[in-house]
Amino acid sequence: MRRSQPVERSIGIETYVSDGDGIGGRLRDRVSDFRVREREAIDPEPVDADTGAYPVLVFRATLTNRDTNGFVDELAGRLGISRERITWAGTKDKRAITTQLFSIRGFEENTVPSVSGAEIEVVGRAGRPVLFGDHLGNEFEIVVRDVGPDTTQATAITADLRQFGGKPGACEGDETTVGVPNFFGPQRFGTIRPVTHEVGLAIVRGNWEQAVLTYLGNPSEDEPAQTQAAREYVDRTHDWQEAIERFPTHLRYERAIAHRLTETDATGSDQFREALTAVPTNLQSLFVHAAQSYLFNRMLSKRLERGLAFERPVAGDVVCFLDDQGRPDPDQYQRVTESRVETIARHCDRGRAFVTAPLVGSDTELGDGEQGAIEREVLDAVDLTPDAFELPGAFDSTGTRRPILVRTDLSIADVTESDSEALRFSFALPNGAYATVLMREYMKVSPTAMG
Repeated sequence: MRRSQPVERSIGIETYVSDGDGIGGRLRDRVSDFRVREREAIDPEPVDADTGAYPVLVFRATLTNRDTNGFVDELAGRLGISRERITWAGTKDKRAITTQLFSIRGFEENTVPSVSGAEIEVVGRAGRPVLFGDHLGNEFEIVVRDVGPDTTQATAITADLRQFGGKPGACEGDETTVGVPNFFGPQRFGTIRPVTHEVGLAIVRGNWEQAVLTYLGNPSEDEPAQTQAAREYVDRTHDWQEAIERFPTHLRYERAIAHRLTETDATGSDQFREALTAVPTNLQSLFVHAAQSYLFNRMLSKRLERGLAFERPVAGDVVCFLDDQGRPDPDQYQRVTESRVETIARHCDRGRAFVTAPLVGSDTELGDGEQGAIEREVLDAVDLTPDAFELPGAFDSTGTRRPILVRTDLSIADVTESDSEALRFSFALPNGAYATVLMREYMKVSPTAMG
């Protein structure tokens, strides 16, 4: 089995599914090379609906080369409101053109001010805000530039991914169904400095000081020189006041944490825990989610190493059934016994159910059999148990389950341009799945080349 890139192994992704060489190339050479559009699941009332019954304004924004949090910060500043009143279904990449829904709670106006790098369209009103996961998934159009001369390698990779996804039959038209492990991509952990999960693991262990030092210090050679110098200074001195001055202004969360450390009256571990609450609540949660994501990736890697199926269950797995709308039903999880393997496998083959692994939290019940052994081995390696995720405030997580396989209908086309060899990949993914997890199989390059 072909080993993954070193950075990928540091976030729990040990191997590739496909064995052949990749096509190489680069993602996001141009902002327009990476386009994402949400598949919307919300049908709001008209914009002139009663604000008493429908106090939430819903709008669609197309962001060009803007990260979601930065856009929300600027919009909240222009509106003079807390950023916590602005919500969205899913965080998108910065170097891209992205289209998604947002909402503003308790907002009686029917217009939204202009924001740089954003096209905003008010679409209506709702009785509740748009919440994380309130979309069916995302549609992608991705151009890979400067690919190698032998683009036929993509055909061999596609065949491997069809086989892995349990759909090895002939292609239909320009599209073919492929499958990959539902890994969390590098963006979840920080592409340039993948340490978010290390911060989260320190939090879950109750080592708040280590969490802060990992986030503020711990420089990466891929960062700008000024940022590296600021982090090295933190590692050497723990001088928070001076660190504020040394961190570049765009590192607003690092500066906010350092500032909180200078002004809090708390001491010891409480001082560092309080400092981490200086960042937005969604980022506080993200630290712990990244730790869960790392553990999930390790579980999938070990399942691959042991040669266990992804498209159908083995004894001890936990599967989730779909509801009448084809969405995961949170009340329909079932532990697979030896006597039920083939019956439930037929449901998976027909697209009525899927195999899961845990995003471990305080309420998580681990699997049985080989998969359960994998889950316990991964947790033992980091000296954690599910109850460690019972944490204060936004850091707390009860856990959930996530599909271990993601399938999509994929089309690949040549891009005819004079300045470079390029291929365009078009596909759609469900909530929480990463486009780069599919693209890494085709490119087989360092995540830094994938943006």
